[in-house]
Amino acid sequence: MKTFDAIIIGFGKGGKTLAAELAAHGQRVAVVERSDKMYGGTCINIGCIPTKTLVHRASIAALRPDIPFGEKEVFYRQSMRVKDEVVEALRQKNYHNLADNPGITVYTGTGSFAAADEVSVTAPSGTQRLKAARIFINTGAESVLPPIPGIENNPRVFTSTSILELRELPRRLAIVGGGYIGLEYASIYASFGSQVTVLEGYSELIPSEDRDIAANVMQVMEKKGVRFRLNAKVLSVENTARGAVVACTDAKTGENYTLEADAVLLATGRRPNTGELNLAAAGIQTDERGAIRTDEHLHTTVPNVYALGDVKGGLQFTYISLDDYRIIREELFGGGDRSTKDREPVSYAVFIDPPLARIGLGEDEARAKGLDVRIKKIPVASIPRVRTLEQTDGLLKSVTDAKTGEILGCTFFGPEAAEVINTVAIAMKAGLKAPFLRDFIFTHPSMSESLNDLFA
Repeated sequence: MKTFDAIIIGFGKGGKTLAAELAAHGQRVAVVERSDKMYGGTCINIGCIPTKTLVHRASIAALRPDIPFGEKEVFYRQSMRVKDEVVEALRQKNYHNLADNPGITVYTGTGSFAAADEVSVTAPSGTQRLKAARIFINTGAESVLPPIPGIENNPRVFTSTSILELRELPRRLAIVGGGYIGLEYASIYASFGSQVTVLEGYSELIPSEDRDIAANVMQVMEKKGVRFRLNAKVLSVENTARGAVVACTDAKTGENYTLEADAVLLATGRRPNTGELNLAAAGIQTDERGAIRTDEHLHTTVPNVYALGDVKGGLQFTYISLDDYRIIREELFGGGDRSTKDREPVSYAVFIDPPLARIGLGEDEARAKGLDVRIKKIPVASIPRVRTLEQTDGLLKSVTDAKTGEILGCTFFGPEAAEVINTVAIAMKAGLKAPFLRDFIFTHPSMSESLNDLFA
């Protein structure tokens, strides 16, 4: 058995950053990653980096919508190669950042608890036992596969992970699930030239957003050729010589129908990746959704074991995992003054075209809380910058306290939304009120200057 000061299970953002921090403080660290294709974590390999590379390439493809499908296929294959090159470069960089550190040992194999301070690492070459006073879990999340007959071992059915290896552009793509992941892929493949149909089980699209925002998103995506079927319950997927046949029923009307597709993407959510951890051996508890229970300082129910990132539930973003690292860093080497309770509000972005970003309360949430709010909405087309970009679709919306001017929330559905929302986030975190953004001097022409009007 080999002994370390710390063991980190999972090579994700929080874990890899923490490993370097611990090593810098003279600690001996073991990092366990089950796959050599996942060095660097979800974001680099199967999440943010590959998908946003494809978002960029798809935006180029969208500039030539009228070229023959054969040319679209060629560009798609080129784009997948570009994506692969970007991912491989970052994967290798992340591996060597840790593996070349004399204080860090990387083990490639499946890590599972043998005790509260022991981890067993199983690899094709055999099994090793590691021991440490502190253990950190950073194993991320995995795709949820719905119980639909015909999806298992079906070569035409993909998850958000496996579709990243699809080399042939599907003429027809059916996406099961109209959440944020499904919408991102719908936007990507519609821009590449696929005929995309989104099958959403609920009667409304993205129910967590205000209805006017959701309606605008749906309208813009329909302009790009994406078709939506709401209240869609998928009954089965059959693989035929002509493609996949998706059998559905309308949960509202009872109508049965079928949809033919060359590929089917299951975008039905993600869940914490804990199945192989053998948490019971360490006495670590999970909640009703399978997420590891943690306190505000990320201790699990076993004090010497911590959990970071998606595996503990909540917001599944790389920057949350990075902030989890900061909380642990401050506890171990600082004043311990950071916790999960003090990082709200947190912004997020969905990289459809144009992107959708939000922070804080939406109008519906604010009114449900009984707050006296002022609502301001601006069509993106009214912003000078979008004319120069030739991207006039979208809607901006702010929610402020009618009496105090406190910024309660903001939704930005338009070009550069993922960048502009950070300005609002900084203002909210700093306790600055609406007049600050109303009167701030922004560059012109820019998307940021729309905040002058949005918070007027």
